[in-house]
Amino acid sequence: MTFSKIAVLGLGKVGTLAARLLHDSGFVVTGHDVHPPSQDLPFAVTPTDVTLRSALDAEFAQVDAVLSCLPFHLNVAVANAAHAAGIHYFDLTEDVPTTEEIIKLSRTSKGLMAPQCGLAPGFIGIIGADHIKKFDTCRSVRMRVGALPQHPTGLMGYAFNWSPEGVVNEYLNDCEVLEEGKRKWLSSMEWLEDIYIDGMKLEAFTTSGGLGTMCETYQGKVENIDYKTMRYPGHAKLMNFFFHELLMRENRELAGRILVNAKPPVEDDVVYIHVASEGNIDGHLQRKEFVRSYRPIEVAGGKQTAIAWTTAGSVVAIIELVRSQKLPSSGFLKQENVDLNSFLSTKAGALYA
Repeated sequence: MTFSKIAVLGLGKVGTLAARLLHDSGFVVTGHDVHPPSQDLPFAVTPTDVTLRSALDAEFAQVDAVLSCLPFHLNVAVANAAHAAGIHYFDLTEDVPTTEEIIKLSRTSKGLMAPQCGLAPGFIGIIGADHIKKFDTCRSVRMRVGALPQHPTGLMGYAFNWSPEGVVNEYLNDCEVLEEGKRKWLSSMEWLEDIYIDGMKLEAFTTSGGLGTMCETYQGKVENIDYKTMRYPGHAKLMNFFFHELLMRENRELAGRILVNAKPPVEDDVVYIHVASEGNIDGHLQRKEFVRSYRPIEVAGGKQTAIAWTTAGSVVAIIELVRSQKLPSSGFLKQENVDLNSFLSTKAGALYA
């Protein structure tokens, strides 16, 4: 199917940047938000209540694709409307039940259903899959991502530059792993370990959703796969106290409000990525690593935070690959089926290089 017109739902920092990057890549973009940004934007913007199915149906009849940058709990309704309209669907969700619903829709979809196109799940899985391809046999892939303030204060050492709903979700929902060849579910904020990047000591612990569909894809091929979130030391202990000893897990919405009020977003952030894989090549055990620290950059008309451009850049690179027919045009897209070199060769993907 031809692919030039795209609707972007949700014009927060990530959604607005993704829409700008799509516009810069030659797409005809329409942004939708019930409270549109006041800034001048180079694409059309419509004040739309995206919770109304009639509003979605009217817009989707005029475009080839939709990118949802909405809170995860709104994405199933958007995906259903995209499925009915026969258009491509993309999102940034880390929520496992949401993705499972979209997988069901993909079995009869005319367009491509591509959730989980952000940083983790998303870019991190593309790197992990690239490592796996380079081994004759792969025994482990350990993927870690941390989105953090560069200059942390307080015991928590954190700032909510990402969706509070998403962070609370990944801290509380169970995590899938491959351990000794078996798919297992673990509690979040477990398996604590220390990691050093550029001399900076970080801690890493299990969180939900970062692996996307990798456990299903690589069961029987890779013995051990897991994903963890990285934070400054001491964070996991405080979050376990907050959610479990104070029982804030019983009111996720309130928990999110408290945390954002205490630790609002910052401009000077950093995204750490650490992927370490081990396996055999020609009978010799080897280890491959992809370790990066990404900081704010000037792109799309202004300074963009690290979490904004790494997230928006990832999904826009995927959309560019679909337009150039280097990815399928229907069915369900697994992030591990995206070639890393092809990803980095796109205009948006080149930001990572």
